[in-house]
Parts: sequence; C-alpha cells; structure tokens
Amino acid sequence: MLNAPSASVNARTILVVEDEPDLATAIAQRITAQGWRARVAADGASAVRAAEQLKPDLIIMDVMLPIMDGIEATRRIISKMPVPILMLTARDAEADKIVGLSAGADDYMTKPFSPREL
Repeated sequence: MLNAPSASVNARTILVVEDEPDLATAIAQRITAQGWRARVAADGASAVRAAEQLKPDLIIMDVMLPIMDGIEATRRIISKMPVPILMLTARDAEADKIVGLSAGADDYMTKPFSPREL
C-alpha cells in the first residue's frame, strides 16, 4: 500500500487510466482520500499525453481501452520515462498477465478488486 505523502511534501500524482467513468471516479476518490493527487485519462492515447505532461509518480492502467489499448500505452510511456505502472484489468488469464508485465507493467491486478487491496 502506498503511504500518503506528508503535509510538508507536495502531493504526488497518480494517473488513473480507466474508460469506465464510475470506476475511474471511485479510484480517484480513494487516491485523493489517502492524500495523493489523482488525474484521470479515459483512453490510451490520452494516457500517453497525460503521462508526458504530468510526469506522474504512478500509473494505474486498464488494458481494454478505446483508441489505444493499455498494453500499447504502457509500452509508449515506458519508452519515454521511468514510471511504475499497475495494470488493473478484467483480463485475468495467465497469458494476459505475462503480456502486461512484458509490456513494462510493474504489477498486474484483476477486476473485481477490493478498494483496500488497491
């Protein structure tokens, strides 16, 4: 679990990449409740642009996204900057996990998930 930054330190940013608006909002609210700054992107192409602009401390990336999937977005982001990426997806087959981790994700979590687990 991430420790919340101390009050004397600027809040760190977590980029949430999720195309389901209710889930994106719930994750972002959980992050901000822990003292982090959350930003949301709804597709892979927006995620790549947001990562370049925000330089987030962590990215939570869905795999099944419109415009550009999370695997390709992860590859593009990792090629430009070192940032930890957590894949958060409904795709739970072993092969999917291997593809996600091979693309550059640091961890892989499947939906449904517990907010406490996240």
